[in-house]
Amino acid sequence: MTDTTGHNDGRTAQEVREYLLTHLNDALRRPGMYGGETALRLYLDAVAFAADADQEWQEELKDLQTRRGSSSTGVRGAFQDLWGDAHEGAVASVYAEIAHRQGWLQLDRTLTSAEYDELRRISESWCREDRLLSDVVTRFGPPSILFGGNNPNYPKTLAYATDRRDDTLLCFHLWNSFATSPSSSSASVHAEPVLWAFRDGGTLFTDGFTFTPEGSARRRAS
Repeated sequence: MTDTTGHNDGRTAQEVREYLLTHLNDALRRPGMYGGETALRLYLDAVAFAADADQEWQEELKDLQTRRGSSSTGVRGAFQDLWGDAHEGAVASVYAEIAHRQGWLQLDRTLTSAEYDELRRISESWCREDRLLSDVVTRFGPPSILFGGNNPNYPKTLAYATDRRDDTLLCFHLWNSFATSPSSSSASVHAEPVLWAFRDGGTLFTDGFTFTPEGSARRRAS
């Protein structure tokens, strides 16, 4: 912006806010490329400051700790306590819930109220069997937001949401990794990610999870 004397006064507050929101949403989708949980916290700090919502952001963090969704090692620690693993997409999905409530999350697709209610209604029974990434997408369609990128060799989280800020994100947490044996070092454990759990709110962080047989086995092994 240039004043009447021809001097540049820098970016407007709106331009700064839009810039930060764009980078926050990019970081949520590909947290590993941006620095993981620490980077997400920094972007959310910056967006909250630009939006004059510092108090709301701090209250969200306090609530997350109260619900045991964050430990001394952050949200990553809560997932490690849950099943011994904390892939960055799962961690990002928790911060995305906060961003959604604050109106900062940019969705790739929004569910209708009927689609959202149906997903919640059938999720518990649907997760009684082991499922793959393709099963989730075939049954529920493309996600509202994908955390963790498209590479099938890596874990990821698919979230489904409406445009209503009070509606929690409905998250499918899927796992994959590379085999550890020397003879198969370049091959992934599964041809595509395997569903471990579905997450839907909950008074405490652990209350919101419905585990598949594979996810339950992982919890016992961790």
